[in-house]
Amino acid sequence: MAKVLVVEPDHKLARVYANALKLRNHQVALAHTAQDAIVEADEVKPTVVILELQLTAHSGIEFLYEFRSYSDWVKIPVIILSNVPPAEFDASQKLLNERLGVVVYLYKPQTSLQTLLHAVDNAVMAM
Repeated sequence: MAKVLVVEPDHKLARVYANALKLRNHQVALAHTAQDAIVEADEVKPTVVILELQLTAHSGIEFLYEFRSYSDWVKIPVIILSNVPPAEFDASQKLLNERLGVVVYLYKPQTSLQTLLHAVDNAVMAM
């Protein structure tokens, strides 16, 4: 069982992810903004983060930089699940993977719920 922090601005979609993760016996915390995500991460101490890059006020990348600035959170795997096409981040893939701890980049329009759950399972097993 993992503690999963889902950072998703769409409340309905966040609940869909949460329900599916709970069915797999994961504990789930939801955050809809980068600021809320930092607070939730401090309270929950997640073992995996699922992150949408398109957040209000601060982007998902800004969240990642702040998240990684805390020594306790440096090794927590992050799964990006975003509406931002991966091609827009091709030049940044090395940065995302090596420096910001992104274990997989999933493009929402091409990702099934099963694929997301599999990515979470893989991230948990790799720890």
